[in-house]
Amino acid sequence: MGAFKKPHGGELKNLYLTGQAVEAEKTRARDIPSWDLSMRQLCDLEMLLNGAFSPLEGFMGVADYNAVLENMRLVDGVLWPMPITLDVTEKFADSVEPGVRIALRDHEGVLIATMDVESSFCPDKKAEALAVFGSADEAHPAVRYLNDQANDVYLGGRLYGVEAPNHYDFKHLRDSPAQVRERFAKLGWRRVVAFQTRNPMHRAHQELTFRAAKEMEANLLIHPVVGMTKPGDVDHFTRVRCYEQVLHHYPDQTTMLSLLPLAMRMAGPREALWHALIRKNYGCTHFIVGRDHAGPGVDSNGKPFYGPYDAQELMQSYADELDITMVPFKNMVYVEDRAEYQPQDEVAEGTEILQISGTELRRRLREGLEIPEWFSFPEVIAELRKTHPPRYRQGFTVFFTGLSGSGKSTIANALMVKLLELGGRQITLLDGDIVRKNLSSELGFSKEHRDLNILRIGYVASEITKNGGIALCAPIAPYSATRRLVRDLIEPLGGFLEVHVATPLEVCESRDRKGLYAKARAGLIKGFTGIDDPYEDPDDPEMRIDTTNLTPDLAAHRIVIKLESMGFIR
Repeated sequence: MGAFKKPHGGELKNLYLTGQAVEAEKTRARDIPSWDLSMRQLCDLEMLLNGAFSPLEGFMGVADYNAVLENMRLVDGVLWPMPITLDVTEKFADSVEPGVRIALRDHEGVLIATMDVESSFCPDKKAEALAVFGSADEAHPAVRYLNDQANDVYLGGRLYGVEAPNHYDFKHLRDSPAQVRERFAKLGWRRVVAFQTRNPMHRAHQELTFRAAKEMEANLLIHPVVGMTKPGDVDHFTRVRCYEQVLHHYPDQTTMLSLLPLAMRMAGPREALWHALIRKNYGCTHFIVGRDHAGPGVDSNGKPFYGPYDAQELMQSYADELDITMVPFKNMVYVEDRAEYQPQDEVAEGTEILQISGTELRRRLREGLEIPEWFSFPEVIAELRKTHPPRYRQGFTVFFTGLSGSGKSTIANALMVKLLELGGRQITLLDGDIVRKNLSSELGFSKEHRDLNILRIGYVASEITKNGGIALCAPIAPYSATRRLVRDLIEPLGGFLEVHVATPLEVCESRDRKGLYAKARAGLIKGFTGIDDPYEDPDDPEMRIDTTNLTPDLAAHRIVIKLESMGFIR
């Protein structure tokens, strides 16, 4: 393969079957238990099968899992900081046992791999969160994923790859570790600096990476994550088009772009170490580590989850064992008098510098304001504007939640009429009763079915929002975790306004036209929200409305004013 760096653990794994074994495994898979992979599981599986996660040969069993949590090593002592696990439901876990082979399929049912189940265990999720992320705070997206989306049983075992996950986008940029190594060898690249990114690249990033490669006397691999990143990040289609534009600003034959189908965990220091080991498997000799590398932001108290240099310090402590050299990220600033970028620590005190934060960039995109050429390349901004129009041209969802009888549907109808009067977008009302009749008629009122009903509403609203329309949702939606999943689904696609219709229970009961509360009080209806099933108040909705002494017309008017202040209507 022309590799000049040994893969982590000494050997680049390739877990794909070949020849007649592939067809034999497909035939065998028809008669064995089958698990449909989540998006994160599919990303992990692809990285396992192509050797990016070498030396792993499958999803972790309980022994490796515990060892990684405790000391960032596999049982055999090899450095590995991140648990790679296959989470399944209790029902599925009960249907298999160690020694059974299972089929792993994508969302279309295509067989990707099979796995010999060697281990089945129930993790302590809080302990996992504290060990890997240093926190159990659900403001951390990976902690929230662990608690709200990951299933309760982990299966571990050896994998047998049948078919690589199919990607229809950017096929010319999707290279396995072996293919990247082959390209390095063909080009004669012996020293390569890898740059990890999950954001669009602007002029400061181009200057930083160019200088890093020049100082290391190396070539540059721009290696962006196109699997799962932080909720709310720019979609990878837009980002890759931006990277392709930036590529033209490097000297010819010095820089390569390749995509990494990784599901990030935003685990800060541990993640930086993990990223470095992955790039070592791709044949890189150097790896750029930034300030707060792979940090998710701030916790529930407004404090950063990780210190700005925690990742660099952890990398440095394992420098001898890693066998890949860390290149610390230098913050680049634009020096107006010199009309060029310089590392901030090299700029004389008192020198006028210019910077635009990510928040300010998003504001300018949102409001259609000018973005100067010193900050970013015009062709990059053009790509961003294609998929990030001003807010008044974006779709959005208004998600009402509250007790039965609180006034959700009445306000939603009033709001719909006011928005129709303004014009400009198609509007869809997803009322709880209407959805129950037309979309969820087969569902009951168990917690599982209530969650499924709300997620269906969220999915429809996300499609409406994505396509520039307005979705008005008015279910009860009693559970915080489910509402949070809906928000996470919609916010990356447009606007999201949660309205808690916080009308007191006694007022809701007094309006009980259908007699449902009375039947619930009498025990004729079981699991009724507010009586014998809880309603979890939203912690931080965009609006809170009590309709006890507020007319629907005035409540809807207040929401219109809020939408105007947020820039979604004008």
